[in-house]
Amino acid sequence: MPIYTSAIWALEGYCDSLAYEIAPFNIKVTIVQPNKEIQSLTNRIIFVPQLHNDDPEAPAPRIRDMLANVLNADPETAVEPSATEVQSRYPRLSAAATDRLVMETVHALTAIGGHENPPARHIVGFEGAIAVKEKLRTVTEELEEFVDTSISVDIFESALKAEAREGKVPASSPAAPGSTSSA
Repeated sequence: MPIYTSAIWALEGYCDSLAYEIAPFNIKVTIVQPNKEIQSLTNRIIFVPQLHNDDPEAPAPRIRDMLANVLNADPETAVEPSATEVQSRYPRLSAAATDRLVMETVHALTAIGGHENPPARHIVGFEGAIAVKEKLRTVTEELEEFVDTSISVDIFESALKAEAREGKVPASSPAAPGSTSSA
């Protein structure tokens, strides 16, 4: 999972950089984040053997165990877990479930494709939107908790420091590509 996650973040960073580079040509980039089910349950999944020091009685569920449980729910694709060999499996979703997941993403693409100023990011599905809101709330709380510590390392006194302490955003800050703010 860490390799998959880092690849997704790398692609997101590339798209963000690309958006800044092509903005002068009035070309927009939108990152579409589909449901997790589309990303993980429509491609081949490879389970590698567990490490020797991995505690099989770990109190927290592992992503490997959660995916295996989902995949083994279909009797036709169920397999015995193996701690010593690599297992490669194609998840089997019903045609209706696959169609629904794909159609949600297609609907999102067509809904934002015609906009003159599309969003920089678009989350597909209710669960994804809730997960993003929760992550933003958590990150905001963590950042606010350490604002004074972050500001204390500045060696120059400035108006920006006072604005940051008060939580104000300077009026001269550049807008991100795809933002709808007007100056």
